[in-house]
Amino acid sequence: LLAPDVVVMDINMPVLDGVRATREIIASSPLSRVVVLTVSDEDADVTNAILAGACGYLLKDASIDELVAGIKAAAIGESLVSPHIAAKVLQQLRASRGSADAGAAESIRTQLSEREIEVLKLVASGLENAEIATQLFISPKTVKNHLSNIFMKLQLANRIQAAVYAVRSGIV
Repeated sequence: LLAPDVVVMDINMPVLDGVRATREIIASSPLSRVVVLTVSDEDADVTNAILAGACGYLLKDASIDELVAGIKAAAIGESLVSPHIAAKVLQQLRASRGSADAGAAESIRTQLSEREIEVLKLVASGLENAEIATQLFISPKTVKNHLSNIFMKLQLANRIQAAVYAVRSGIV
């Protein structure tokens, strides 16, 4: 059984689509990180890939530097999403926010500490660990610890899922 550190995945593949492949990789190798590299910027593809466990989503017109940054981010447990894709995801989430469960934000507030909520809000606004650390006057390692706690408490796989969850639940 292979357990790669990082998998670069396309959405459109002939035998098994990238979303199902991502789901299967994460199920069989939970420590593997999947970065989607595709031509598709369709809302459904983006959302499905992230919910399947992808930690990054880049378009094939990304520069080599962006691709390398995405793979490196995945390798150290962070996420990178093309700015165009991030804007679409946030717009889609904000549009669906009206249908969010009114009790979801309160549920998060009872599960997370105030500091974890602050970290979650900053993740949802697109900041990386070092930026969050600077803004909150804590170390990047402390940010990483808070994120681990958030992932565990909310049963999420990565920061993208945490950001999506925060917006959908109305916490941000």
